[in-house]
Amino acid sequence: VGEDGPTHQPVEQVNLVRCTPNVLMFRPADGNETSGSYKVAMEQDFTPSVFALSRQNLPQLEGSSIEAVAKGGYVLNDEKEPDVIFVATGSEVSGCVEAAKLMKQKVRIVSMPCAKLFDEQPLEYRREVLPFKIPIIAVEAAAAAGWYKYAHTTITMKTFGASGKGSDCIDYFGFSPKKIAAAATAWLEGTGKAYAAQGLSVAAQFEPASKRDLHYVHYEH
Repeated sequence: VGEDGPTHQPVEQVNLVRCTPNVLMFRPADGNETSGSYKVAMEQDFTPSVFALSRQNLPQLEGSSIEAVAKGGYVLNDEKEPDVIFVATGSEVSGCVEAAKLMKQKVRIVSMPCAKLFDEQPLEYRREVLPFKIPIIAVEAAAAAGWYKYAHTTITMKTFGASGKGSDCIDYFGFSPKKIAAAATAWLEGTGKAYAAQGLSVAAQFEPASKRDLHYVHYEH
């Protein structure tokens, strides 16, 4: 979302690249994650990488890590017994950090710069990052497709964007810290209770570690 007009708002493109076989899609949240993304990309022998970088200035986040990017997703803050988990990418991570300060619930922030790398991690690690019986809310200024593998609900885009000042569009579409906090609280106090009654599990807590498909690289002659 920004100032280039509604025809320049590729809300579906991030998910399109994420689901492309043997491509790593990186959406880093700050300078550390950008450095970590470049590091991982340069270490690949047969896998191309795509970067989605922010145009707006972003803060350097406490708890962010160059090394942790290699795991695809990691716990940004040190909330051991959270009431809710935000899993986010890019500029929405800092928005979630600020939103957590406005909420009465204890909030864990999970940054997921590369979902495909997270899928390749051992099941034990994924369950450590996204534990059972805790509501998980995905936050990204893009289409929701793909996020229900990791989250029970989303704060995402349901339309194309709009032309206007970046900060105004962020607020209009619900990605300001105040609106993230309000939407999360409303879900937790409403529909989220029904989810909790059914156990709150997601696919990422059960699927075996994925393996990257390199079949077209290794043809034998």
